[in-house]
Amino acid sequence: MIEIKRATSAETKTLQQIGRQTFFETFSSNNDEENMSKYLEESFALDQLNAELNESGSRFYFAIIEGEVIGYLKLNTGSSQTELREHQGLEIERIYVLQRFHGRKVGQALYEKALEIAFDIRADYVWLGVWEENPRAISFYKKNGFVEFDKHPFMLGDEEQTDIMMKKMLK
Repeated sequence: MIEIKRATSAETKTLQQIGRQTFFETFSSNNDEENMSKYLEESFALDQLNAELNESGSRFYFAIIEGEVIGYLKLNTGSSQTELREHQGLEIERIYVLQRFHGRKVGQALYEKALEIAFDIRADYVWLGVWEENPRAISFYKKNGFVEFDKHPFMLGDEEQTDIMMKKMLK
């Protein structure tokens, strides 16, 4: 059974470990090693993660099976969102799962937690950015009712990539 639990500031090192590992597993084969290392070092630095964990508009949740953290979710509201920053929206900034647990509905469980939060805060919509070269994730979000509405740049180290912005209306 998959347990979904909110991460606390006492679990920053666990968040760092699962964040780095899942991002590396997901994107390392399609990206330059130097850019990947730079991104992992900056985005998953303990100071950076502590700041994000303590930000009032951001929430992290762990997916846990038999005591092992196997994935996580990051949600943003209000001014904590990376774009849009509209109070009626909820951003899913990250859903990542260890590769060995792909196909076991862990991502779906994390997504359903995001929807639960969206309904709790009475959000009008949920939105996210997904790398244009990540067909697995794009398919997952389309299957869950998201539609493309824009694009924006994403910096991986020194390389500018393009994220497809997707939205799901709730009202």
